[in-house]
Amino acid sequence: MAQKVWGGRFQEDTDTLVHRFNASIGFDCRLYAQDIEGSIAHCRMLAKQSIIDEEEALEIIEALGEIKREIERGDLSFENEYEDIHSLIEAVLIDKIGVVGEKLHTGRSRNDQVVLDTRLCTRDAVQSVIDLIKKTQLALISLAEDNFDLIMPGYTHLQRAQPVLLAHHLHAYNEMLKRDRERFEESFKRVNVLPLGSAALAGTTFDLDREMVAKELGFDSISQNSMDAVSDRDFALEFLFNASVLMMHLSRLSEELIIWSTQEFDFITISDAFCTGSSIMPQKKNPDVPELIRGKTGRVYGHLISLLTTMKGLPLAYNKDTQEDKEPLFDAIDTVKICLGVISRFLGAISFNGNRLKEAAEKGFLVATDLADYLTLKGMPFRKAHEIVGEMVLFALEQKKELADLTLEELKGFSRQIKQDVYEWLDPLASVKKRNTPGGTSPEIVKKNLERARQELGT
Repeated sequence: MAQKVWGGRFQEDTDTLVHRFNASIGFDCRLYAQDIEGSIAHCRMLAKQSIIDEEEALEIIEALGEIKREIERGDLSFENEYEDIHSLIEAVLIDKIGVVGEKLHTGRSRNDQVVLDTRLCTRDAVQSVIDLIKKTQLALISLAEDNFDLIMPGYTHLQRAQPVLLAHHLHAYNEMLKRDRERFEESFKRVNVLPLGSAALAGTTFDLDREMVAKELGFDSISQNSMDAVSDRDFALEFLFNASVLMMHLSRLSEELIIWSTQEFDFITISDAFCTGSSIMPQKKNPDVPELIRGKTGRVYGHLISLLTTMKGLPLAYNKDTQEDKEPLFDAIDTVKICLGVISRFLGAISFNGNRLKEAAEKGFLVATDLADYLTLKGMPFRKAHEIVGEMVLFALEQKKELADLTLEELKGFSRQIKQDVYEWLDPLASVKKRNTPGGTSPEIVKKNLERARQELGT
């Protein structure tokens, strides 16, 4: 078993099972690049402050670069005998350059080192997720533009409600993703805070230039309280919260895509490249991609609850419990990134059944509200108009007709205010065009919204 970086005070070796239980190298090995990047910046600062010699710093930095290349080539394995990635890299460094390597840890603790690495990792993830959200937004906008003239039923309670442009429906998801992107963008400043220099919890006696390290690593600011810095995981929780809301939106979109692909709806056809079949039923074509996204949403929710629960009872400052931040954070990062990557491609692999959408928008009395509005404009109080149209719908149901199929005399039987112009209000396309208020579903408004969405994304 490798020598512990903290072993001087101990007379007995760590129990083998305790070592396995305590070790995190199995998952924090993915932080090797961040750990080396942070160590190089720390080393340069130590030399600049004359805490170590310039020659020693150059030797350390060169060796750290060599270690990174060895890891990336696969020449250096992540040995289970090491407790974590930090102790492995330090041990390999010392093995390469001897006692000079032992000077690197001057003025820092694993406590501030590990939170630095985790912040660097989260910072990279935030930017990656922002870029992937933009890609998904563009896929939605393109899909809306390509199908701009299609009308479909808008739903409430999953019951047909009013006709809307398909593009308006798709733009709603762009708005959700826009808020998701803004949340990640706004959280970036809280991630991008340098904790290094806090040491174990109380700072250090060495004259560290923390501002220099922050500049080297691209941090906007430095932490102001060493106890908070080493024990804070708000930035990870915020990422998990933002990821959970994002996944909720992707799950809602996935649910609709799944429903739309059923024979009962038949609104969309999905490319074979994005479906799977059945091992027993030859005819099946299953929408596995949106189903998996819907399923993985609960996984990300669980990671948020897991870390919230871990953090809720921790006293200041560092506690080993916070080692439990990495697996949920890492898995959430990976899950969100692959879900965004696959949904953006999936959206380009579906086609809409325009005739089926039109047929659905023409059945189910979707223009009933328009008819009530028509009567209101003729001078009838809206509540009265609402009641009369409800009676008309009941009559049409009994006659097995849509409102537009009723004769003028049948319509006048409910109100003498109804004239021939009523039929202009009973056409789904006319209904859509009349909804011209900001945020509405009229072609004019939707076109402006799609243009604005592209401008916001810089395309």
